[in-house]
Amino acid sequence: MMLRLVILSALFGVTQGLDNGLGRTPQMGYNSWYDLECTDDMNERVIRQTALAMVSNGLVDVGYNYINLDDCFISHRAPNTNILVPDPSTFPSGMRALADFIHNKSKGDGVWIGRKGMKFGVYTDRGPKTCAGRPAAQGYEILDAETYANWTVDYLKEDSCDASQDHETAIKDYGRMRDALNKTGRAIFFSLCGWNSCDNSFFFFCFCLLFPPSEFLMDLFFDS
Repeated sequence: MMLRLVILSALFGVTQGLDNGLGRTPQMGYNSWYDLECTDDMNERVIRQTALAMVSNGLVDVGYNYINLDDCFISHRAPNTNILVPDPSTFPSGMRALADFIHNKSKGDGVWIGRKGMKFGVYTDRGPKTCAGRPAAQGYEILDAETYANWTVDYLKEDSCDASQDHETAIKDYGRMRDALNKTGRAIFFSLCGWNSCDNSFFFFCFCLLFPPSEFLMDLFFDS
């Protein structure tokens, strides 16, 4: 199996952020987009196998403890509530069950994952759709943040594929999700993904849990 591990690392010296205990060290682990994108292998079985492989191969012991779903896992919004619904064909057990598996509330193949301190991450976009055309955050920031907290998510990446690239609009969009996440009471690491007018912008420093201006990618290969 090939695991593509991403170090989400801020490549600058001094920054400012919310003093909530998050982001003290680089967030390292597995990002599904760099491995699976929206292929048929982007499913809960493969994600669970990946988590187990990271543990059994010692990657979690050296700090690669995040399993992040990067797009391609949401199907639609529930008609009556607008709550995000995981794709039933690829994630039939739902996000909470997957998070429980990663957090050690469920046992798999004889390996207790949670004792290794694994974290669970998901993805959205600050526009109405994700890069893959799935439902995203615009207009639903509070509802989605509450949903992520109910799923016991530890990490949220918010992308910019379907959003305005206007500088001031980006500030407001990211700020809404930041505030919504903070109101949940759950510690959720907030990672921003932006470009064009968003790149190298110092306004990120004052309101984000973390803004990684670039992603340092590391491909690791092993058999499992």
